[in-house]
Formats: sequence, structure tokens, C-alpha cells
Amino acid sequence: MQTASKKVVNAWAMYDWANSAYNLVITSTIFPAYYVGITAASDPSKPSYVNFFGRQFVNTALQNYVLAFVFFLVAISSPILSSIADYRRNKKVWLRWFCYVGSSACVALFWFTKDNIEYGMIAFAIAAMGFWSSLVFYNSYLPDIAAPADQDRISAKGFAMGYIGSVLLQIICFVVILKPELFGLNKEDGTIGARVSFLLTGLWWFGFAQVTLRAMPLSSKAERQSKKNVLINGFHELGIVWRQLSHMPSLKRFLFSFFLYSMGVQTVMLVAAGFAKKEIFPNPDDEPKLLITIILIQLVAIPGAIGMSRLSKRIGNWWVITLAVLIWIGVCIAGYHVQTQTQFYILASIVGLVMGGIQSMSRSTYSKLLPQTQDTTSFFSFYDVTEKIAIVIGIFTFAYLEELTGNMRNSIVALGIFFICALLALLYAYKPLTGRLRELKD
Repeated sequence: MQTASKKVVNAWAMYDWANSAYNLVITSTIFPAYYVGITAASDPSKPSYVNFFGRQFVNTALQNYVLAFVFFLVAISSPILSSIADYRRNKKVWLRWFCYVGSSACVALFWFTKDNIEYGMIAFAIAAMGFWSSLVFYNSYLPDIAAPADQDRISAKGFAMGYIGSVLLQIICFVVILKPELFGLNKEDGTIGARVSFLLTGLWWFGFAQVTLRAMPLSSKAERQSKKNVLINGFHELGIVWRQLSHMPSLKRFLFSFFLYSMGVQTVMLVAAGFAKKEIFPNPDDEPKLLITIILIQLVAIPGAIGMSRLSKRIGNWWVITLAVLIWIGVCIAGYHVQTQTQFYILASIVGLVMGGIQSMSRSTYSKLLPQTQDTTSFFSFYDVTEKIAIVIGIFTFAYLEELTGNMRNSIVALGIFFICALLALLYAYKPLTGRLRELKD
């Protein structure tokens, strides 16, 4: 196939620009810092607890449990959703639907305060559900619009656009938080800047997504060969994919490696801000430093994603991903011992370099390894389910160990073990994976 026009490719990448604002503001920076701040114990030396529908939780553990629950729901619902999308040839409709649900929930977080924890956590969960569910449909467009030779480049372009867009909005939000009076906001309300940031995130996501939704082509009009019930057909399709994997050792072993390192990569990205707020920047006056650090991660991630894409042309995808996993192991070791803000800045820069690159390379490598098929949504649904189950395990383990031991640093040990297992799986995948990629290149 030929790569789609530049207009279509740019429009596809624009969804990364639109929705990555959620991932940065809500998942990684302002929301975690805001949530930890409004739920912190009056005595910093004591654990911070919150009540959620009558049960007491460590504040950050509750947030991570909510995320784990959302990822579990996404994992079990995405096969049904992708089945409906394939059956009715309308995956763009579902992309639009989850975009609107997620962005609306971000807007709803404007009314989240310390007096309505249940409301805030529910809105937070709905926003996460919208974001992650939309990605299965967004990612499935990659092999539809890009020839195999261009998929690394276009996948990296999407991530780069996402980092640029999210950092731009983050800077705007940063100004709103530090100088609310410039926008006519009440400076005496210490929460207004953060809450307006949630509102802006929802509007940003909704607004820029319109570029993607207008330009994306309709799904293939080829009828599904299976005539099974539409509500169970997605699981039937996953079963077909699973059986096909037995005849594709390169794809099977790559997915196993991807499953293992996703437990670590995604969990680090989801809990980093909460960890930094608690362990490195507990003083409210240090919050601007935390936000600047997260912006630094995003800025470094742009050349990281592009650089890994270019490096893959020289040494191959397997070597790039393996190198990234080795760096992640080092990040976990350093994260356990990090104490000072300067040490955290250095560590954050390293995380930024490998964060976008390993995600971009994973998506494009998987896309390259797919067999010739019109059914890209089912294969990417399998990819999505694999990632989400990994995240459920990773983030639940992190939250449980924090509650069990009372220290987030102990949870980092588990993440390091996940990465070590992923490294062993990559070594196991070396021959079939590199051989298959070499065949595709030739």
C-alpha cells in the first residue's frame, strides 16, 4: 500500500496533539499535584488518607486503584467496542464518542474540591476511560494510512506532535496557576488555577480533535466474514488473533516482551508526579518546580521519540527497544535512591528520552509485524488489551505495595523486576523478531 496524503497523516497526528494534553495535565502533572495537595495530612510526617464511599485509603493509592479499575474496564470492553466498529464499519464514530466523553469529564473536574472526593475520582475515572478507549481506534488507523516503511516515522511524528501540543497547553496552564489575576481569577482561591487548567484541557482536547475527525477516512467497507453476534464477535476476533500468533513467533514473542515492559513504562508515567510530589517536592512552594520538571520530561521526549526512530534505521527496532529497557532498569534503580531535587531533574531527563521513544517504537514495530489483513482494528484491539492488562497489574502492584509498606519507594522495586523480566523476554525474541523485520525491510 501507499502512504496516505500529507494532509491525512498530519490530521492523524493532530489527535496526539489534542489528547496528549489530557495525559500531561490530568495524568502526569497538575491533577496529581492538586489531588495530593488538597488531600495531604496536616502533619507531613504522617500518611495522608482519604475517605471514598465510606472506606479509608492512602490518597495516592486510591488514585492508582481508580486507574487500575479503569484500565481493567478498558481491557474487557475494547474487544466489544472494536467488534462493533468493525461490524458497522464506523471506528471513527467511536473515536469521536470517546473523545467527547473524555474531554467532557476533564471539564467536569473544574468543580472537584476536597469536599467532594467521590465526585472528583469518578470524573477522573471517566476522563481516563475516554482517553484510553479512544486510543485503540486511533492506533488502528496507523497501518491504514502508512506504508510499512513509513510507520516508524509517522508513529514518531504522532508522539512528537503530542509532546509539543501538551507542553504548549501546560505552559498556558502554568501561567494561569502562577498568575491567576492576569485572567481575572480570584488569587485568594489557591485552587482556581489548577481547576481552570482542567477546564482548558477538556476544551483543548475537544477542539483540536475536530481536525482529526474531519480528515480521517472511513473504515474498510469489506464485510466481516464472521457472522457471530456483534457483542461477542470482538472476543471471537481476539481468539482468531491468538491462534494466529502460534504461527507468528516474531509477533508472539514481541507481544510477550511488550506486555512485561508495559507494566513498568506505563506505571512510571502514571505515578511519577504523585511520587515526586510526596517524596521530592512535599513543600507547596515547590510545586512550580515540579511542573517545570514534568514539562522538561515532555520536551526531552520529543527528540527522544524522533531519535529512536532514526536510530532504528541504523541498528534495528529490537536493539532500540532493548536499549530502552536497559535504561528503564537503570531508572528504577536510581528512582529508589533519589533524594534531592537535582537528582530528580537528572532522572526526569533520562525518563523523557526513553518515554516517548519506547512507546513510538512499540507501536510501529507491532504494526510492521502484522500479517496482511484488512482487520487492523482487531489486531490493535489485541495490542491494546495486552497493554491495559499489563497496566492493571503494574499500577495495582504499585498501589498495593505502597499501602502495605507505607513507602512508595518500595513499589519501585517491583517495577524494576518487571523490566528485568522484559529484558529476558526480548533476548528470547531476538532471532525471530530481527529475522522477520529483516525480511520486511528486504
